[in-house]
Amino acid sequence: MTTFVILLRWTEKGVEYIRESPDRLEQFKQVVNKAGGRVASFHMTLGAYDLVTVIEVPDDETGANISLSLRSLGNVQVETLRAFNEDEFRQIVAALPGGDT
Repeated sequence: MTTFVILLRWTEKGVEYIRESPDRLEQFKQVVNKAGGRVASFHMTLGAYDLVTVIEVPDDETGANISLSLRSLGNVQVETLRAFNEDEFRQIVAALPGGDT
């Protein structure tokens, strides 16, 4: 599975319809599940972003599709980050050239 961290900020439209946010979250979870993934975590946050979610999906293309679909609704601005777990991190670092210094 491929992991994405999605950082979200409500747009004016999203704030105008804020009371519908919990329903939109459930719809988002259904979209991720239908794509063969899962929402690993979801948080409302204070600071630069209003919401943070972590999803696990089958591949990068699925993550990109979900991110674009989310953006197209107009309720949130989206920043999507491809995340690597600890094992992937270790493999990437181990494969770096010049490791014999």
